[in-house]
Amino acid sequence: MKITFMGAGSTVFAKNVLGDVMCTPSLRECEIALYDIDAQRLEESYIMIDSINRNINESRAVVGKYLGVENRKDALRGADFVVNAIQVGLYDPCTIIDFEVPKKYGLRQTIADTMGVGGIFRTLRTIPVLEDFARDMQEVCPNAWFLNYTNPMAMLSGYMQRYTGINTVGLCHSVQGCSRDLLRALDINFNEPIRERIAGINHMGWLLEIYDADGTDLYPEIRKRAIEVLESGDTTKTDLVRYEYIRRLGYYCTESSEHNAEYNNFFIKSKYPELIERYNIPLDEYPRRCINQIENWKNSREKYVNNDVTHERTKEYASYIMEAMVTDVPYKIGGNVLNNGLIPNLPDEACVEVACLVNKYGVQPCRQPALPIQLAAMNMTNINVQLLTIEAAVTKKKEHIYQAVMLDPHASSELSIDEIVKMCDDLIETHGSWLPEYH
Repeated sequence: MKITFMGAGSTVFAKNVLGDVMCTPSLRECEIALYDIDAQRLEESYIMIDSINRNINESRAVVGKYLGVENRKDALRGADFVVNAIQVGLYDPCTIIDFEVPKKYGLRQTIADTMGVGGIFRTLRTIPVLEDFARDMQEVCPNAWFLNYTNPMAMLSGYMQRYTGINTVGLCHSVQGCSRDLLRALDINFNEPIRERIAGINHMGWLLEIYDADGTDLYPEIRKRAIEVLESGDTTKTDLVRYEYIRRLGYYCTESSEHNAEYNNFFIKSKYPELIERYNIPLDEYPRRCINQIENWKNSREKYVNNDVTHERTKEYASYIMEAMVTDVPYKIGGNVLNNGLIPNLPDEACVEVACLVNKYGVQPCRQPALPIQLAAMNMTNINVQLLTIEAAVTKKKEHIYQAVMLDPHASSELSIDEIVKMCDDLIETHGSWLPEYH
């Protein structure tokens, strides 16, 4: 079995996914191909993965490294699983552009990696790279599973699923722990295993049902306590946007409040600056995280490249998916897959996030009942943008970029159409060669 890791310079994430592989008896004798376009980061990841391999893996995986586009096919050749963790344009220059150009037009963002104008342009510069990956995979590993961790999850996974023929599932960290995090934050005691049902779209999946191990419905207490927090006026809490979702929409959302603050037209409004404090919204949060991560890597780099690295299996889905496909022991995930009727009141071509059964036959999504109408309506405000952004990437038409941003809930609540067009043109020009040519 061969696993290819695209974007292996994401050293800590490569450690989690590939370290998990080495902790899994059915996987640990695999071949691992590390691929990146940054020679230094690739070498650092290679040293780290080789160290983990020697320290915890008695069976010894075979680890190789592949640098640059000219070696990409060799990295992919014969792969059974391709893990995607690339970030096109990195923090500098592209994330800086995603934040600073819109800021000139009065548009503020928090994370900008999934929705909004930042998420749109991140998609536009990433899809051409995924197109190249898919073309190579069709040639050298056409039956491999593409496990996508790169954001914007719904747009990138949706592109791969609709246009490439590559087996693709999108994987996010926000599904596994959101219910338990919610219960702990509200000081609600619970017994494992809790039973839950989640469906929607990436970063806006809805916790539709949640029961304690004894069958007690936990939602009445969740709703009561979330509203109490909001009415207390305690602005030090970090999840106030999602508690407001509970109060106004009736349900909790899978992804964090800092993300969801920019997925709608409710919270970040220049006309009402007091909302930023009221809901404890961290504007420019992602650039701060990037700066901190860069600094943390400088401080911890030696720990990862000193040949003394160990690992314990995490909750990341990737190794469990591989294990289920190899052993045919079923495993349930929350996966991002093409809708095709899975959620009947969302479009077939949308990429949705639903429970999926994984076994030797691959990823098999589970059909869901229709969402409550208010939740489907919220999802549609994001799906509209996602579908138009994919259309822009495929057709290379500027008009679809404009339309995607015009329909973005946050951008359209702050800017006029003329300002949106001008901002998009500014972003296209500033990105330069990071984007293909649009007409």
